[in-house]
Amino acid sequence: MNISVTSNVVTITGNIKSVSDYQQIKETLDSLTQTHNNIILEIKDSISITSSLIGYFTKLVQKEGVDLSIKVGDKSLLELFEDLNLVSLFKVRKA
Repeated sequence: MNISVTSNVVTITGNIKSVSDYQQIKETLDSLTQTHNNIILEIKDSISITSSLIGYFTKLVQKEGVDLSIKVGDKSLLELFEDLNLVSLFKVRKA
């Protein structure tokens, strides 16, 4: 997994599957929320994400008031967000 940041856009390539992936994404978003309240997260390739990331994204949106939008590249990941009824909370859309 690789992460790149341009302004308020975080782009993730590769599969998100490990605790270290979670830590890396969390650290990136934590530092970004210091300067941006509107964050766009592009998940290009991953077919799923960890439950800890879902919890972290929920905390960002509901507790910290971050305006998070998630763009997904893979249909399976979009379906996961749909199954969990998280599409509107995270403003999920197909990239």
